[in-house]
Amino acid sequence: MESNFFLGQDSFHFLANWLKLQKYSQVVVLVDRNTKQFCYPLIKDFLPENHFLIEIPAGELHKNLQTCHQIWAKLTTWAIDRKALLVNLGGGVLCDIGGFCAATYKRGIDFVHIPTTLLAQVDACFGGKLGIDFQGFKNQIGVFALPKHVLVNPTFLHTLPKRELYAGFAEVIKHSLIADAEHFQFLVTLERQFSTHLHEIVYHSIKIKNQIVEQDFKEQHLRKTLNFGHTVGHAIESFLLQFPERAILHGEAIVVGMLCEAWLAMKRNLLPKTDFEQIWAYLTHIYPQKIVFSPEEVSEIAKLCLQDKKNTHRQILLATLEQIGKAVFDVPVTLGEIEQALYFYLKNL
Repeated sequence: MESNFFLGQDSFHFLANWLKLQKYSQVVVLVDRNTKQFCYPLIKDFLPENHFLIEIPAGELHKNLQTCHQIWAKLTTWAIDRKALLVNLGGGVLCDIGGFCAATYKRGIDFVHIPTTLLAQVDACFGGKLGIDFQGFKNQIGVFALPKHVLVNPTFLHTLPKRELYAGFAEVIKHSLIADAEHFQFLVTLERQFSTHLHEIVYHSIKIKNQIVEQDFKEQHLRKTLNFGHTVGHAIESFLLQFPERAILHGEAIVVGMLCEAWLAMKRNLLPKTDFEQIWAYLTHIYPQKIVFSPEEVSEIAKLCLQDKKNTHRQILLATLEQIGKAVFDVPVTLGEIEQALYFYLKNL
């Protein structure tokens, strides 16, 4: 059950031709402030002339029920019916909330993702996970629903700041670490020159994610491996979102999560020390800047892991590695072990 996707420069023409065949009653485009300015002009002429446009605030801070209310109110005001289409033009945050609103509006209307960031193109827009943050917890409210298409156009990546590009690359690394050791070694050889291989890298990550999702759409077993780095990473991201001046990008948090969770796997004798050392050396070389939190905040961050969606019976369950290229899931860890991993990160980076 994988998403239909089109990867390439011709994706805009594909969209225009597909829309003519589908004959949707209405087409609504969802953008944020950034994608309205930099991305919407690139696709506007490929959309029906009478399409509607909704603009929402940009950023994880606005992935909440208040923004959903804004979207649903617009759809209702315009009398958008169940035969309409919502086109989500943006990064992972926008596609998450746009897909969620589409899947719940009048019990569901069709939607298309047009991801504009590297993170969204390689990970966030695939797999049918949709949702919003609630009471400070990442993706606490959501549904599973697949878009009709995911249209991946490399042109958008040229609009990204360097920081956004690197944040997305974290998910590329994750996919190789959990499922393709050979590709991880290829990434190592690229050093920081990965931007010259973006088409190949994007396709490889999409392929890995879709292969996993096809086997386990509702995340009962294998799909949990895609969460490597996300238990600790989401906790750090959620904690820092409480302080807007300290907020970090999703991919930046996942890098810390992968470092901490790989260290925990090594301490549990799951992951060979040599593999951990290679992972640590590579990630800290590509991402040398330390994510700042104090030793006094470690306990608060660790407690957020109790809300991770993979947990059962209040037991923290990690997806982590047993070797480079092979992941395991449902590995139980304690709050104390999470704290140790965070202290290790602070001390050694």
